[in-house]
Amino acid sequence: MIHDTAIIDPSAIIANGVEIGPYSVIGADVTMGAGCKVESHVVIKGPSTIGENNHFFQFSSIGEDPQDLKYHGEPTTLEIGDNNTFRECCTVNRGTVGGGGVTKIGDHNLIMAYVHIAHDCIIHNHVILVNNTSLAGHVIIHDHVTLGGFTLVSQFITIGSYAFSTMGSAINKNIPPYIQVSGNLARPVSLNLVGLKRKGFGQEARSAMKQAFKWMFHSKEPLSGVVGKLSELTEQHPELALFRDFIVDQEKSKIGVLR
Repeated sequence: MIHDTAIIDPSAIIANGVEIGPYSVIGADVTMGAGCKVESHVVIKGPSTIGENNHFFQFSSIGEDPQDLKYHGEPTTLEIGDNNTFRECCTVNRGTVGGGGVTKIGDHNLIMAYVHIAHDCIIHNHVILVNNTSLAGHVIIHDHVTLGGFTLVSQFITIGSYAFSTMGSAINKNIPPYIQVSGNLARPVSLNLVGLKRKGFGQEARSAMKQAFKWMFHSKEPLSGVVGKLSELTEQHPELALFRDFIVDQEKSKIGVLR
């Protein structure tokens, strides 16, 4: 299952049944779980821990040193969960000491061609990063987010669950759950209605989210007032707790919430 031309460091721990294609390089301190498939000309560098059933397409660079001038060779890490796909020419960097020392990618994510995931990013589960999306350092992306092609995300940004960006969006503020953003710089345009329907949110829940969207983005009420109204509406529609809690948490950050 390992091609004769592949180079595997003696310290790498490769589970039985892993496929590694021609001219790929697996470096020191890499651990790779069962069912993984590495196509040709892939470079995976450690320390990196990779779960099961991940698929790395050709010319991906996984676990390389962070692109940070403060990095001086410290043994930082990359952690990847299960059932992820990394398409052609993806680049994923390890963490930095100042950012916690680890870049993390969860489960069931689709990372399309030419995507860059910088140091200390945390990608949760069921995330889709479309071609040429680029994440600066310390970005956090929660579950079921889709970022359209050529989306740019500034450092220290947090993007809430079920959010969506259109092609070419440039994101420099924290994005609440459930909404769609667009533009350079990105602005809120609507709920992510297509995504919410696909994920099984019913009509009543989506109607409540529309009301929350109006309070948040179409009124001049201060965030404290919006949070108060959301707390009342959350009693009938628990789905809105995710939206309300995100606003409360990110309001305190230096970046601030998109509004």
